[in-house]
Amino acid sequence: MSQLSSKLQKWFSTEAAFNLFLWVLYFMVIAFGKEQPQIRLHEFVFASTYFLAIVFINYWLMPHFLYRKRYIQFILLSLLVVAVVIGLEELVLEQVFFPQSRMASRFPGILFSLAEVGPIILFFVGFKLAWDNLKKQSQLEQSEKEKLESQLQFLKSQLNPHFLFNNLNNLYSYVQENSPKAPEIVLQLSAIMRYILYESRENFVPLEKDLRYLEDFIRLQELQMESRGEVIFSVEGQTHSKVIAPLILIAFVENCFKHSLSSQSEDIFIRVSAKIEADRLHFQCANTFSETVNSAEKHLLKGIGLENVQKRLTLLYPDKHRLRTFVEDGVYHVDLELDLKSFPS
Repeated sequence: MSQLSSKLQKWFSTEAAFNLFLWVLYFMVIAFGKEQPQIRLHEFVFASTYFLAIVFINYWLMPHFLYRKRYIQFILLSLLVVAVVIGLEELVLEQVFFPQSRMASRFPGILFSLAEVGPIILFFVGFKLAWDNLKKQSQLEQSEKEKLESQLQFLKSQLNPHFLFNNLNNLYSYVQENSPKAPEIVLQLSAIMRYILYESRENFVPLEKDLRYLEDFIRLQELQMESRGEVIFSVEGQTHSKVIAPLILIAFVENCFKHSLSSQSEDIFIRVSAKIEADRLHFQCANTFSETVNSAEKHLLKGIGLENVQKRLTLLYPDKHRLRTFVEDGVYHVDLELDLKSFPS
């Protein structure tokens, strides 16, 4: 209840408050535009019909048509709303408030009525457009900030001495044994560092590269597991021409290894899968963990960048993603569905 109250308070302190201010200003113009400042009942009722029309256009037609690039439907439906307002005013309200008068008995014409009603509706619709554009710009700036924070967090996680020493020790032992795996480890380390330092600076990266980065990361972590368990990584579908925000998927994978390796000495099982169907990515992670060491709540909240990634998903993929996390039979699951973007043409 307190969370709902805080959300309502935040809403009323921003867009709603400014809308209220504009309506007060509108009524003041009406009132003080006369010799005797006052607002008559019919002016209030007429303004109420404008208000309902504006709310319908701003909060239903815009999200469902204008912002989905269905411009013709938006224009036609908006004109229909304006026509309904004019018809209601001319055929009903004027008959109620001015019966038997000349105003009620004749229709002044569509152009005159549009000139009277149109500017008021256009003013508030224009304000809503400007407000939404400012809000979108703010979200993009916040997204950029979140992305930079993700880069720093992951850079720190990959550059920490524990990660480097473990992999360098593995590399040393493979070199001593003249193992063919040694060059592979060097390439994987190099690819990971290059991706984090340079390629992840872009707003969107090729999906193929992001998944290759995941594979390099998984293979290096797998070396640290030695014979303590099993790791399965799979990719299905066509990755060509698809892009994704960088450092989104890696947070969930990193969390898998962190909590499995820190809570289990054996029988570790980690599965990571990515399935691409058309422009939809279905990404899943599953890993075993010891509940005596990691409670479900800790498991969800303590992973590097997890909370940050959830914020980025909300900002970058509004209404275009679905994320579920749950624990079942000692296995922690992440299930993410994401609408992918394509390369800009």
